Parts: sequence; structure tokens; C-alpha cells
Amino acid sequence: MHRRLPWRKGVEEWRVQTDEMTTGRPQVIVVDAANVIGSRPDGWWRDRPGAARRLLTKLAVLQHHLQDTTDIIVILEGAARAAVSGDDAPDTGTLRVVLAPGSGDDTIAAIAAESTAQPHNPEVTVVTADRGLRQRTDPTGATSTGPSWLLDQLDQL
Repeated sequence: MHRRLPWRKGVEEWRVQTDEMTTGRPQVIVVDAANVIGSRPDGWWRDRPGAARRLLTKLAVLQHHLQDTTDIIVILEGAARAAVSGDDAPDTGTLRVVLAPGSGDDTIAAIAAESTAQPHNPEVTVVTADRGLRQRTDPTGATSTGPSWLLDQLDQL
């Protein structure tokens, strides 16, 4: 499912769009960081932690602009996990960063299932182009969309 996020435009327009577009339910956006980072051939493979830091920085800015009822959860796996340690680790603010202990896909599927099962019934969107992962998360009640959906939002910041 592709949908335009309410923050695509200026903050005031975003507030109006939010009222018109949302179901009034809290929103959770689960980001497959490896998939989002890998969707643009910008040299990310030379510095995976650096690419993850850049994504986290943009997502933290986005999270800052969103309503309190929207949470972004970013899953880092492999070498990208180093992005949150060291002197050059970005300030992620209220952004939730999860370091996958093994398979990033397993962690994403578990978080999607946990999120959709919450008593406050959030609207959960998984950002990934991975078809296998989508097949695992869609049955939980989460919707999925590709990286370009999120990257378009980040490009507007």
C-alpha cells in the first residue's frame, strides 16, 4: 500500500492533512534501514555505519516534526549497528532504534507483530521493498510500502 504521509508539505499543511487523512489512530512506522539505505546507489556500501548515521539523522528530524501519536522505529543490522556508538553517533532524540541481534527481518517481523497487537490499536506501516518480509508482516495487520515512499518524505525536509 502506498500512501502519502501527512508531513510531506509544510508543518501547517501537514496538520490539515493529518486531520483529513488519518483514522485518528496512533501510527507506528517500522523502518527496514538496510533496505532503505540500499535502495539508493550513493556509495553506502563503502561506509555502512556512516550511511546508517545519515538515515538516523534525517529520521530523527522527521520524528521531531511528527505528532506525538506517531512513532518511528528503525531496525539496524550487521555493520550498520555501529552507527549508534562512538563519538560520531547521531542524536536520535525520541526516535526508537533497535539493534537486531541476528536477522534484521526477524526483528522487523517481531516488532510489526508486537506493534499491531498493542491495545491502543496503532496503524502500523513497514517500510521495505523486501517481498519476503512483506509476506511476513502483512498478515499481522501491518501495511507495507517501499523505501521511495519514506525517502520522498525525507527529501522534503
